[in-house]
Amino acid sequence: MSTRTWRDWSCTVRVVLAQDRTVAMGPADEAARIVEELMRDVDAAVSRFRADSELERVNDAAPRLVPVSPLARALVEVALDAARRTDGAVDPTVGAHLLALGYDAEFELVRDRIAAPARPVARGDWTQVVVDRELGRIGVPRGLRLDLGATAKAWTADEAARRVFERLRVPALVEIGGDLAVAGEATEPWRVRVAETEDGPGELVGITHGGLATSSVTGRRWRTRSGAAHHVVDPATGRPVTGSVRTATVWAASAADANASSTAALVWGEAAAARLSLAGVDARLVDRAGAVRRVGSWPEEVPAA
Repeated sequence: MSTRTWRDWSCTVRVVLAQDRTVAMGPADEAARIVEELMRDVDAAVSRFRADSELERVNDAAPRLVPVSPLARALVEVALDAARRTDGAVDPTVGAHLLALGYDAEFELVRDRIAAPARPVARGDWTQVVVDRELGRIGVPRGLRLDLGATAKAWTADEAARRVFERLRVPALVEIGGDLAVAGEATEPWRVRVAETEDGPGELVGITHGGLATSSVTGRRWRTRSGAAHHVVDPATGRPVTGSVRTATVWAASAADANASSTAALVWGEAAAARLSLAGVDARLVDRAGAVRRVGSWPEEVPAA
């Protein structure tokens, strides 16, 4: 395997090629460039932390419709599809709620300060987002703001893995902060460590296709004057989720599908296992006490190489 790892988007980015270590490192460097280029494009399109991003132009112009690029429109539609498939549990209109909780900058800046008390914000409603495909415009209701944190990173992992494989014709794995996608048929399963936090304990599983995503309330936490907060918001309350599931990992056809289900599981709480099972979703859930529950055909744990 040839691997490149770096930090971006407040998380670890990793690209792995299924080639022997003795092969020249040129393909691995090229794979990293492909991923970095796509991440720059996505950042410019939908970053909530850039005043010049297309997403922030849409948010600031509410309720007017704003022309956007095909990439920005596609990413918004991915987020709306996730909301539709999860019955609104994954709602992209919680951006104002995250701002009210103090999550208004890259996480490295947020975690070391104490945010002011949350301000009242109108309830999110993804069904009110307007996408004008004919004219390439997007609009959001006044008082709400789009945040694509639950979907854009996972979509980027999917698209990056696809681009790397199509360009280099080598099976590839791309991971961006817990959202992981593979492309191409490797000769053996990819060994992936599943854990609640980046450096925490977990289990090693083997996956052969699709994507894997982990959503957790244990990692991105910060302090506010009214108590601790984290980045997974319950659209029904506008507050950080407090359900019985603290971490959910899902294996699905894509990282975007996996992330939608893993985020929804945190919102669903006690109902998560039943809802995921009914939908045929393969998952690993960790409850507040640390007990692990596997749903569906979760991949078997494999020995370390």
